[in-house]
Amino acid sequence: MSRLVLGVQPVREAIRAGADRIDRILVMRRAGDSSPLLEALARFAASQGRPVEWVEAATLDRLAKGVAHQGVIAIASDLQLVDLATVLDRQPTTLIALDQISDPQNFGAIIRSAVAFGTDAVLWPEHASAPLTPATFRASAGAIEHASLCRVRKLPAALQAAADAGMLVLGLAGDGSESIDRLDLSQPVVVVVGSEGSGIRRSVRSACRQIVKLPTFPPVPTLNASVAAAVALYEVARQRAHAAQAIP
Repeated sequence: MSRLVLGVQPVREAIRAGADRIDRILVMRRAGDSSPLLEALARFAASQGRPVEWVEAATLDRLAKGVAHQGVIAIASDLQLVDLATVLDRQPTTLIALDQISDPQNFGAIIRSAVAFGTDAVLWPEHASAPLTPATFRASAGAIEHASLCRVRKLPAALQAAADAGMLVLGLAGDGSESIDRLDLSQPVVVVVGSEGSGIRRSVRSACRQIVKLPTFPPVPTLNASVAAAVALYEVARQRAHAAQAIP
């Protein structure tokens, strides 16, 4: 199976992450002038041994189906998912679990934050979640090529398995009992993020050791799911870095 990677930065990251997984790259031919950005990307692709085809804009528009492509589309092999047992065998220090994140933009943005802050894997359930589509790849701005992705059958069971492996499972919600920055996050932790509309499901909340909140100020009690995930993962990374510096 193959997938489409749309946009200059996502395509560049796909090449960097594994040029051998790219079948070919379609670049928009412009009448009368050229785009330095697209020219540079085409040269980079060629330097990595990837075939480049110059095509009309209509060809890219047809393939993109409404998703912004910035004049370039890569046809690549499917992303390789990692099973939960493999994730836990690697003794992760940070995981993020997504419950009912159905917006591909949020899904992609959370994946980008997860990679940026050194998260070991992103977990999400098979049902009631955004699919891995070109819109998701585009929203991650290429970071998805470097992410460890784990799709699980049932999120509560996956969280219980993480807890059994010694990880602290924290659900993120506006009604949390304590602010996340007041907890010791230097230990292995799973951050669970729910949708903006309904938040974390009851069954998922039951699998969490504690429900925590972000230290926001009135009149804004909660944040967009992708922003909340980024803030929480930053706090985990910050505490972990501080703990590492304190070791003599």
